[in-house]
Amino acid sequence: MKILVIKFRNIGDVLLTTPLIKNLKLNYPDSKIDVVVNEGTEAMLKYNPNINQIFTYNRNEYKKLPKLKRFIEEFKFLKSFKDYDIVINTTEGDRGAFIAKFSKAKIKIGYPVKKNLFLKNAFNYPMPKPTLIRHIIENNLDAIRVIDKKIFEKKVEIFWSEEDKKIVDNLIDEEFIHIHPVSRWLFKCIDDKIMAQIIDYLENKGKKVVITASPDKKEIQKVESILSFCKSNPINLTAKLSLNQVAYLSSKSKLFIGVDTAIMHMAAAVNTPVIAFFGPSGAFNWGPWDNDLMDSGYNAKNGIQRMGKNIVIQHNWDCIPCGKDGCNGSKISDCLMQFDMKEVYKIIEEKL
Repeated sequence: MKILVIKFRNIGDVLLTTPLIKNLKLNYPDSKIDVVVNEGTEAMLKYNPNINQIFTYNRNEYKKLPKLKRFIEEFKFLKSFKDYDIVINTTEGDRGAFIAKFSKAKIKIGYPVKKNLFLKNAFNYPMPKPTLIRHIIENNLDAIRVIDKKIFEKKVEIFWSEEDKKIVDNLIDEEFIHIHPVSRWLFKCIDDKIMAQIIDYLENKGKKVVITASPDKKEIQKVESILSFCKSNPINLTAKLSLNQVAYLSSKSKLFIGVDTAIMHMAAAVNTPVIAFFGPSGAFNWGPWDNDLMDSGYNAKNGIQRMGKNIVIQHNWDCIPCGKDGCNGSKISDCLMQFDMKEVYKIIEEKL
């Protein structure tokens, strides 16, 4: 049996499909499971023993083509996934629905496409519309539920190579706390001075801090700003590690502190306790998942919430979560610019 899982979203979204992929493998042990994702997100599935092959869609390259050429090339890409028994599109959107429509699969699972008449019947096993206060992992697992198969576990998994381990082990060989202070969406970041205070607090307690961030210019500048407020001297590994290497780094750390980002999900996936600051987004959708549990602990609209070893710090303001990219178009979220530091330190002490 051949199964195709489609996830045209961002890095964290792709990582959170791994419970679905694992349950597919457990229900169909002899199956070959392929996935198709946006280019740049495939590291989340690299080395995963449950996956046969990863296909990537390079959106930026297609955009560079003339309109007619782009249509032809995209059409070829979408039609190339024919020979599957099961096709699952885990997000709402036309591109995955086109793949399902053109496939020969007997079982086509996905969210109904109502606005496009051609794609209206792309799926013969429609997934229910996602409810608001529900974790994304549960939404993905609806693909198992609609075909009446068993959900064995809900563990998020990420893997790395032996070479990745060697690179990280050569960089640090002492006990440490992993802090990833940035997101590709800067409106999800807490105030630089507050993050610097947290780093200094840990360092002053004799806890070595290791900072990571991507090679993106904005992220590098963000880390430089944070470090300019630091009185301590944390280890800065910004732009020095691949995503899989960061995952292994997190697995070695005693605690992860960060914001709502893919790296937060990676830390939770390797069973490192997580403290995450949330602002515009809902923890009920995106909170760090505890692999030891089967049910989400993020059942409130906002506020401080826990799921097993993981904690989300979020204000209980009426406007949270707003889902906006900052307040009043500023790209800065006021709810992430101020915290009761005594309360933050108390939570950190709890985890230490």
